[in-house]
Amino acid sequence: MSSLPIKYNGIKKHDLLKLALGSLGSNKLRTSLTILGVAIGVFSVVGVMTALSAVGSSIDKGLSFLGANVFMIQREPAIQFGGGNAKWRNRPRISPRQAQEFKEIMDDFGVPVSLTAYDGGERVKYKDKRTSPTITVVGTNEHYLTTNKYELEYGRNLTAADIEFNRPVIVIGQDVVKELFPNEDPLGKSIVASRDRYEVVGVLASRGEIFGNNMDNLVIIPTTRFTARNWHQWRSMRLSVQAPSAIQMAPTQDLAIGAMRLVRGLEPEDENDFELSSNDSLQEAFSQIAKVVGTGGLLISAIALLCSGIGIMNIMLVSVTERTREIGVRKSLGARRKDIMTQFLIESVFLSELGAAVGIIIGMIGGNIVATMMKVSMIVPWNWVVIAVVVCSVIGIGFGLYPAWRAARLNPVDALRYE
Repeated sequence: MSSLPIKYNGIKKHDLLKLALGSLGSNKLRTSLTILGVAIGVFSVVGVMTALSAVGSSIDKGLSFLGANVFMIQREPAIQFGGGNAKWRNRPRISPRQAQEFKEIMDDFGVPVSLTAYDGGERVKYKDKRTSPTITVVGTNEHYLTTNKYELEYGRNLTAADIEFNRPVIVIGQDVVKELFPNEDPLGKSIVASRDRYEVVGVLASRGEIFGNNMDNLVIIPTTRFTARNWHQWRSMRLSVQAPSAIQMAPTQDLAIGAMRLVRGLEPEDENDFELSSNDSLQEAFSQIAKVVGTGGLLISAIALLCSGIGIMNIMLVSVTERTREIGVRKSLGARRKDIMTQFLIESVFLSELGAAVGIIIGMIGGNIVATMMKVSMIVPWNWVVIAVVVCSVIGIGFGLYPAWRAARLNPVDALRYE
């Protein structure tokens, strides 16, 4: 039994707080488990929303890997969402011939198109040095840098003549420079990539990481050379098209769709067997994913908080039963129903708010670990912190109200006789 003040009439609020905290501290394990239940519910929503905020903060940077006014054409969606792969998995792949025919049509309208194919996990060699097996060999043309937001550090880009004459030239990323040429100029040097020898003609400026993907571990070779040596039937070309301006984006997309349908041999009644995607469409797709994840997090949090609220009510009812005699003593000494009810409500609210504080801290730590991985600054989702505090206050009051009312309604004579 906690220590009792001599006089209860007009008892001060801080005395009620001391009594409430003393009662909770008398059963630390039970109190800790109840707080943990609330913390889990709050963590699930604050952690998820902090992580989603981190993803949202990096969307402009992460999804804007395409250049200005650029959209992609490829066999499958850039982001596959909703399990609709049955729609595109049987589509014919975009062949180098189709890609070249498409480019020639768009060239007639003055619209730049880059043709792209990849080989990942490759090594690049120079003399007795070689890179780690993480280099991506990109077969493309002279428009790749513009459509994919790369810039040259020094040297030159691939040219149309390089593509036409299948020249053994290569432009390398910063990771290749660091591993193979730490103390010398790579321009003019001969290196081996994809089992062929190339002359280095340019070095790309650093791009860093986007969504955890290193943008500097690549080399660029002419697409004609790539298709001659690395192509097989399971590959599909990706096309990047740059509209003249944002205003002309929609007309350029319509033109591209018509050209692509032509080279794919589609009849007027046939559906498109290719996909268009742009920065805006990718952002919209990620927003849909974030909405689904956020809704799932909220549902999980609601269930967890409901369970924790029931746990708070249960522990408070047990506490009322265990402290029946104490309540009788206090009432016999003059404690009012208001004082008894206030003390039990303070205990209930304290349990829920301390759980909220623990959940908020853990949730922010977990969410900001994601933010660190996404290379964005620390995020504090104040709106969700406020919502968590308010909801936990409601839970503390709502689920603690009946036990507090029950304690306040106890008959002092019956309570004193309770064993």
